[in-house]
Amino acid sequence: MIIRENVIEVSIKDKEYMLSTASINRSPEELIFFDLEHYVYKKPKCIGVFGACIFEKNKLYVTQYMIENKREVIQILDLAKRYFIKMKKKGKKAIVTFSGNNDYTVINYLFKKYGIEFNFSREFEDIDIQREYEKEMGHSIGLKNLEKDFSIFREGEVISGSNLAKTFSKILMDKDYILRMPKEKIETILVYNEQDVTNLYNIYMLWNAYLKKEEEIDENEELEEESSINEVEEIDNVVSN
Repeated sequence: MIIRENVIEVSIKDKEYMLSTASINRSPEELIFFDLEHYVYKKPKCIGVFGACIFEKNKLYVTQYMIENKREVIQILDLAKRYFIKMKKKGKKAIVTFSGNNDYTVINYLFKKYGIEFNFSREFEDIDIQREYEKEMGHSIGLKNLEKDFSIFREGEVISGSNLAKTFSKILMDKDYILRMPKEKIETILVYNEQDVTNLYNIYMLWNAYLKKEEEIDENEELEEESSINEVEEIDNVVSN
């Protein structure tokens, strides 16, 4: 099992801009930002990478687990459960995801398959960034496109879900595959997942600033449209006279 822990200093962000609704009112210190990289073939096969981070004293504490062979399929589930229990004891109240239903479907299926008991809905509130976006905008968006809207730019290459699935499939089938994998590829996968969870923090903290900017854009577009209509009416009046 690859266990990777990282501490990232972040700039102070004004809490007035963080995501807040009638049903969501949690400070960043109360949150877990969570994302999985997994392999599904007809049914969930494994969690390839577990990634989560928490915010404390202007730092993000990132924890990641990555399987190295088939024998670790259950071990990563056990580590995930222990992580959430530990975070619950630290006072964390909610889990923030992006389209988290996919990750919950996978991890809950595997928990049940291997007899691991844990009830996410009982232990934590569920905050799904994509769901909140759809409520506000009336349509869905992918995480990478939303990051661009927030002017968040990733380091390294973006990895497709299909490529990740192929990698984890090979890890399950060949116990020595991980030994042949270039260390750079492993690092790329972990950095990719790390940026998934840390960018959730950035989006959460800048949410209302983004909505305000979108409202201003809409207002400007409406004013421009009204101005264009008025100009057309003035031209029509001149022509008719």
